[in-house]
Amino acid sequence: MKRIITITFFLAFALSAAAQDVISCRSVRLRFFSSAPLEDIEATSTQGVSAINPATRAIYFKVPINTFKFRKKLMQEHFNENYLESDKYPYAEFKGKILGDTDFTKEGVWPVETEGTLLIHGVSKTYRVSGTITVSGGKTTAEAKFNVRVADHNIKIPSLVVKNIAEVVEVTMTAEFQTAVKSSTN
Repeated sequence: MKRIITITFFLAFALSAAAQDVISCRSVRLRFFSSAPLEDIEATSTQGVSAINPATRAIYFKVPINTFKFRKKLMQEHFNENYLESDKYPYAEFKGKILGDTDFTKEGVWPVETEGTLLIHGVSKTYRVSGTITVSGGKTTAEAKFNVRVADHNIKIPSLVVKNIAEVVEVTMTAEFQTAVKSSTN
């Protein structure tokens, strides 16, 4: 837990510029779903962290790979040991920018696109992801759904289980951001 808090404060500091506010989330909800001919695979994590600098539109997400939970223990074991190699590549990370107009000071729902680099399994790839940002009741919520091709991140699927694991995995993300963190210049 201490590591996640430290990462969150580092993100807030790293993304902030003089006299700007950064919003953060320490419990990003992530879900991935793989639909294959023999079996659907689903896993979730609520241990991602994120920060957004509304002034610069910089956005950052990071999740420990080993925090994804599966309904079957063997799936979780194979995911961490054989496919994502979470001991060697412990995190997935996205660094990017929110494109388009979003007013973080007014209530409303804004369709947005983000563009940035997703690092998984030691391989970075540029993604452009559509989603929404909702400002309501003093909270900011970001939601997105996108597809990741496992081969793009050098994740090998043995031919023996190729009918059990899809080549493309659907990722869903929801983050509820806390009140802005004031910079030390205020």
